[in-house]
Amino acid sequence: MFTLWNDESGQDIAEYAVMLAVILVIVVGTIRLIGGNANNVFSSVSSSIQ
Repeated sequence: MFTLWNDESGQDIAEYAVMLAVILVIVVGTIRLIGGNANNVFSSVSSSIQ
């Protein structure tokens, strides 16, 4: 009965899944932030050229 509590073979997969989800949230948030700022920069450069 207690061998079920000591079995940690599936724990690694869950830890990797949580770590991957956190990394994906950080990457997507960074891309959205940089993408919005890059759009503003390109718009400002385009309007100053014309």
